This record gives sequence, C-alpha cells and structure tokens, in this order.
Amino acid sequence: MQLRTFTILIGLISLNGNPTVRAQVYGPPDRNQPGDEMIQTYLERQTESIHEQFMENVESVEDWKKLRPRYKEEYFYMLGLAPMPEKTPLKATITGTLQGDGYVVDMLHYQSRSKLYVTANLYRPTNIAKGRRLPAVLYVCGHSFRGRNGNKTAYQSHGMWFARHGYICLVLDTLQLGEIAAIHHGTYREGRWWWHSRGYTPAGVECLNGMRGIDYLLSRPDVDPERIAVSGISGGGAATFWIAAADERAKVAVPVSGMADLMSYVPNRVINGHCDCMFLYDTFQWPWTRIAALIAPRPLLFVNSDADRIFPMDANERVINRLERVYSLYGKSDFVDSIVSIGGHAYRQDIRQAAYRFINMHLKNDPRIVEDSEIDLVTGSGNNRQHPIEPEKLRVFPKDPDIPKDELNTTIDQHFVPMANVNPPGKGQYENWKAKITAELRRVTFRCFPERIPPATLLRGVETNDIRLESEPGIKIHLQLVTELQNAKRIMMFVRSPDSNETSSNLRRITEPGDQVYVCTPRGVGPTRWTRKNPPNYVERSHVLLGCTADTGRIWDVISAARYLHNKYKGRIPVYVSGDGAAGVLAAYAALWEPEISGVIVNKPPMTHMDDEAPQFLNVLRVCDIPDILGMLAPGALVVYGDHSDAFEKVAKIYDAAGAAGNFNIR
Repeated sequence: MQLRTFTILIGLISLNGNPTVRAQVYGPPDRNQPGDEMIQTYLERQTESIHEQFMENVESVEDWKKLRPRYKEEYFYMLGLAPMPEKTPLKATITGTLQGDGYVVDMLHYQSRSKLYVTANLYRPTNIAKGRRLPAVLYVCGHSFRGRNGNKTAYQSHGMWFARHGYICLVLDTLQLGEIAAIHHGTYREGRWWWHSRGYTPAGVECLNGMRGIDYLLSRPDVDPERIAVSGISGGGAATFWIAAADERAKVAVPVSGMADLMSYVPNRVINGHCDCMFLYDTFQWPWTRIAALIAPRPLLFVNSDADRIFPMDANERVINRLERVYSLYGKSDFVDSIVSIGGHAYRQDIRQAAYRFINMHLKNDPRIVEDSEIDLVTGSGNNRQHPIEPEKLRVFPKDPDIPKDELNTTIDQHFVPMANVNPPGKGQYENWKAKITAELRRVTFRCFPERIPPATLLRGVETNDIRLESEPGIKIHLQLVTELQNAKRIMMFVRSPDSNETSSNLRRITEPGDQVYVCTPRGVGPTRWTRKNPPNYVERSHVLLGCTADTGRIWDVISAARYLHNKYKGRIPVYVSGDGAAGVLAAYAALWEPEISGVIVNKPPMTHMDDEAPQFLNVLRVCDIPDILGMLAPGALVVYGDHSDAFEKVAKIYDAAGAAGNFNIR
C-alpha cells in the first residue's frame, strides 16, 4: 500500500535540467574575506564529485550485496564505532513507575557502555497477558530542550499512543539534552577541533545508545524480537538513520526530518543549521544517501515537511529517488515510501498518522487509517506548555544527588573513541613499522590524497617576488621570495601558520648562510583567508563531510609548492620546509608524503593533536600522534627547536631504530 503524498516543487528544476540551480539554501554565502568565494567554489566542486558516485559499480542487487559488507565496516568506522565497543552489562534499573490511562510508564536507565548512562521512559500497555510478546518501538528524541527533566518528556504522547495500541515503547534521552547533560556542539561552537582528529562524533554515541536500547528491549519477555521499529524527529530522525543502518534488528524505520544530502549540507550551507550529532565524518567519501540505503530492503518511511529550512525539498527529492532505486534492486519498491507534510520543522497530524500507520502496517499487518493520533499531545510553548504527564514525574533521577557520581556522559568525547598507543620500533623493524602506519593513514586520514600530489602550477607568465600558484584546481596559494642567492646551497620554504598573517620572527634564527628563502602561504591564510564564525564554523565543518579537513588541504598546498620549487631548480638544490607551531607540523606531514622534501625544521611544535594549537586531520589519533610523524621522517634531516621533552625522546628512539640518529637534532 502506497502512502506517498506529493507536493509540487515549483522552480527546483531549471530549464537546463540542473536540480540545484533553484535549490533551497540556508542563508547567504559569506563574502567578508578574500578567500570566501574560492573555498566555497572548491567545496561545491568536491561535493558534486562525491555526490555523483552513489551507484558507482552497482548495476544489480548482487553488486550491491557484494559491496554491502564493506560499506557496513566503513560506516561503523565513520561513527567512531570500529572497533565496536565491548557489550558491557546494561545494568538496567527501574527507578520509578507511573500508572496512566491504559498505559504504564517505567522510569529507567541503562549503561550503553560502562558508566555511559542512558535515561529513558518505557511505555507499556496496562495489562499484558503472561507469555505474550508485543511489537516494540525505540523512540529517539529530537532537540527539544526540557532541562533537567530530559528531552524524552517532550515526546511523551508518542509513548502513550504506542502503549495504548499494544506496543512496548522505549523513549530515550539524547546525550546533550538528557538528564545528564553533555555536549553535541563540540565543533559547531565549543572549539573542540580535536574531535576531528579523534574521530569522535556524538552521532556515534546516539547510535550506540540506540543499539543498546534494542538490547534492552530484547531482554524483556514481553517484546517480540522480530517486530521492532525505530522512529524520531529532527535529531531523532538522524538517530533513526544511524541506528537502523547499523542494527538489522530494527525491522522498520520511520525517520522524520532527519536527513538531507551533501549537495544540501555543503554548497547550500544547510550544515549551518545543524549541530554535530547530525553528522558522521565522511572518511570514505560516501554520497550521503548511502547511509539510508543500508536500511534496504527493510521497510522505511521517509518523512519531511515542505517548508523545513534544514531538510529542504530539493534534497528530499534526491534522497527518496535514490532510495527507491536501491529498493528496486531488491524488488521491494513498495517497502520504501515518503511523506511530505505542508509546514515547517515540526510534527503535525498527517505526520503522526502516517508514522503510526506505517509501523502498524509492517509490525501488526494493520493498514487501517489512524484516527486517534491527536490524543494527549504536548501543547503550548515556553512556560505555557501543557503536558499530559508533568515532566518532573518522568525523571529517572528525581533529585540532583541521585545522578551517578561515576558518569562519563559529560566527558564521553575523551573516552568514546580509543586513541592509538604506538610503541617505537625495535632495531631492524623501522621500515615495516612505518609502512604499517602510513598505510593506515592513507586509508582513514589522507584518503583524499592521490598517490602523489602534483607540483603547483604558475598562475602568472612571469615570476615576481610574490609568486601566485594553483595547488589544485581552484585553490590559489602564494610563494614569496625573501632572499635570493646566486649560488644557494639550500631552498628553505617557510610555511605561514594558519592562525597568523605574519611571517615568523624566528625565520632569521632557523636559516643558515646559503639559504634561498621562500615563504609559503597556504589556503585560508593571508590573501586567501575565509570567514570564520563561531558558530557555525561552516568551512571547517564542511570539509569533514567530504573526507578531509582544512589542514589536510594545507598539507597539499605545502607539498605542491615544494614540488614547484624542486622543479624550478631542476632538483639541483635540496628543498627544506619549516614552520612555527602548527605550521611546523604541517611541514612535517608534507615531508612524510613527499620524497622531494629533503628536510624539516620545526619551531616549538605542539606534540599532540589533542592540543588546541595543533592542526587537525580526520581520525589521525586513532592511528598515531605528532611524535610518531616526526619519527617517520627518518632518515631525512629533522631539526626541532623547543624544550626537551619525553615526546622528543620518542622521536629520538625512532630515528635510532632507523639507523639515522645523527639526522635528528634538538636545539
């Protein structure tokens, strides 16, 4: 039975057939800085390239099934769930019970992993015959602030409806808006850029919490393990996708306003309307709809609203069209459907009716129209909200002293994704040790790099002291000639720091007689700087949806500029790269990937990517850290200016294992 409601989308498709020409955007593009247009055009081009790969190498269901196991592995990795956390005891605890009209509510908590508490309300029918197993719904909440009571209290009417209609319904608090409030907005506004290097996204926590919620439901004697649905709106809509794509025990999925696509998020800036829990880090450069496609061929109802600014209609049409294509491979086109409601970002009667009916249809074989969806709704707004159940009565931890003292919720970003612990190699092990680390870096951190980055190209016919280069299509960088010598012994290319528009005062100290000195200004610095607003940090957050970071692009710039200089001097003069602080780390990474760079000089570098001053690269801390990178420059020349530290001792041990101890110097 088809439920699909169509709306007329006037103007979304232009005469030339391009569906994005009249697409809905989220605010005007930034134009306050000289590099804004450059970086936005670059991001759009990268997005289009990834977006078009949706069904690449897929012509049949057999093709899709062959790829699916790899996709699942990549998916878990991008959520920060690979390796999957150990299934520790749930320690489910009911702290109170409330009798309602035709339903019972249990206030409960469980631990999705040790000391990570999930607060929830479980709604069940008043009377359940002994031995009877009921269908169940995992309801995941959206961003509805209810303070200390948890956002689960905003969605109580759903729990009541399901319980009255013969379901067990588990309504979960989210990490940020639960009774133990943590953070969803680490890179959106909190400046926790190390989330990128750590590979941590709160989307992974919400996914795990939901999967363990299914574990809890299956532990109950009154739940039918073959009849479980997952649903929610907004952040809960996104979590519905995360959970259903990850866990095939979810037999039905009804996400409401939970997904757009990359063309919407990046070129149309819809990412600016979303917090970090709405996104995984697209390490493997997926077209976004592939996440939803992992649910196929299980029943999926894709629900949106026609005037929703953060889930616009042009994206809605692209997503459902692609989903229908995947379901058709299975011969299950009738198992995927879409509803478009008239209005903004909210539940309305038609949405509730469609969601309840779809779940009834696929879990109870009951396709009848739902006529009682508007009972016990939360009404009003602000201080005038009216709740069928007073929110305080739905607290799992009634008083603040009841909140567990051992909770890790508020610091889970520091624990959720394990950091690599890399030991220095022993004698004779260096080459294999390095090869293993660099291979993993290629796979999960620098996947966007080609096998070798090409030299930059000159944008002017004749060089001046201010050399304009193109490092990759559409990206302009600058090289400034500082000192020119007739018989230079070494090319010293100094990298300007991403956080500074000034050339380092240390440049004179680290150069030697005979150095031909250039200053490299990579993207986003000086003449190509872009607008940075906190929130929403558009440019930096958009990069991770494309499988890279802004700092990854800067490494590309440094390598391409170094190769340009190597070619300019026909390889007769060795090229060294150097930099202060974060720029020195960029120089080190450039030398790791480019053999034409002969040596590196670093002044006072941060020694971990957990440092606020360090450059950030996707997932790098799951592989190694800055001391390991410096060590892997062996046997090349490396000079570090800075205080002697244990981290430098590790670098020295790696150089020693490589048989190049004399090539590493601390000054």
